[in-house]
Amino acid sequence: MTASSALSQRPETASPAAALTQARRVVVKIGSSLLFDAGRRAVAADWLSGLAADIAALRRQGREVIVVSSGAVALGRGRLNLPTGRLQDKQAAAAVGQSLLMHAWEEALAPHGLVVGQVLLTRDDTERRRRWLNGRATLEALLGHGVIPVVNENDTVATEEIRYGDNDRLAARAAQLGRADLLVLLSDVDGLYTADPRRDPDARHLPLIERLTPDILAMASGANTQAGVGTGGMATKLAAAQIAASAGCATIIASGLTDHPLKAIADGARASLILAPATPLAAWKQWIAGSVAPGGALTLDAGAVAALHAGKSLLPSGVIAVSGDFGKGDSVRLSGPDGARLGVGLASYAAEEIALIRGRHSDAIEGLLGYRGPSVVIHRDDLVLEDR
Repeated sequence: MTASSALSQRPETASPAAALTQARRVVVKIGSSLLFDAGRRAVAADWLSGLAADIAALRRQGREVIVVSSGAVALGRGRLNLPTGRLQDKQAAAAVGQSLLMHAWEEALAPHGLVVGQVLLTRDDTERRRRWLNGRATLEALLGHGVIPVVNENDTVATEEIRYGDNDRLAARAAQLGRADLLVLLSDVDGLYTADPRRDPDARHLPLIERLTPDILAMASGANTQAGVGTGGMATKLAAAQIAASAGCATIIASGLTDHPLKAIADGARASLILAPATPLAAWKQWIAGSVAPGGALTLDAGAVAALHAGKSLLPSGVIAVSGDFGKGDSVRLSGPDGARLGVGLASYAAEEIALIRGRHSDAIEGLLGYRGPSVVIHRDDLVLEDR
């Protein structure tokens, strides 16, 4: 399954329930204030069990799910009885808390026959192209094996210079990385209001936001200081929604305070849906076409040219010549045997590797390069052709 399908909703028919029903790949973000029971200084096991049942229901419906879970630092502090404050204490708490967090997710999902896989990220992993590609490949492999990836910031090694800052933004980057079409931010409030509903009784709930205008962004309030363990507020959620929208991913902001929060959304509970202007695949291809300077070029034979126009990927057998000094994941210009420009794409291999495998069948790649890499030089999802 790919995540390239759109949430086929017109603004007049869009709703949070419909978005969750139509999504093919969903990122669900859980904050510390939901997962951590501050009174017991432990996991809110009953709540997590209900969420796990919701995730299992989505999987039975054929949906792919990526979880972005806070809670490691809070759990580690609870186990070690550490105060807030020094960075090194936070990193120590994260080191202890990560195993507690993953154990909690394993216990919650195991009764449903679901396997979890831990993915720890720092900001460099989603902002440096090669590491981004490696991260994307890992997520795709986990999802392909039916695993539920549980993503968290690598707080054990992250410093202020390489931190995301909050898990709302991390969730948005995970949605980009995983090419999801829906991001669900579970919160302690059931969506966006015209003002903070805890302070203003006249605040009006906004069930649908077609575009994040400056007026909409100004409605966000600060962090929820009542919970005591989280770092995000409505402002960070809207910032995350902006990031997700740029990747063609819609966002739902909903309450996680109920026992089955995803089921509640599907059943029509109050929430806010922020639409995206394009599909994940269209947004990705737009980025390839307009934001990446080609680092080299490939010349293709006539058969490869025809295959690309038929919607296929570029195989090594179709490459005639390689020019430029580019690396894996870099953008390359494509041309036909007559020199006519075809488009651009992201290379699955570095220039020197493509030079070794050009003109050969894909099953020869491992023998020529010494490792088993992708069977294609450029995947069709990483390719943008010029209009003919």
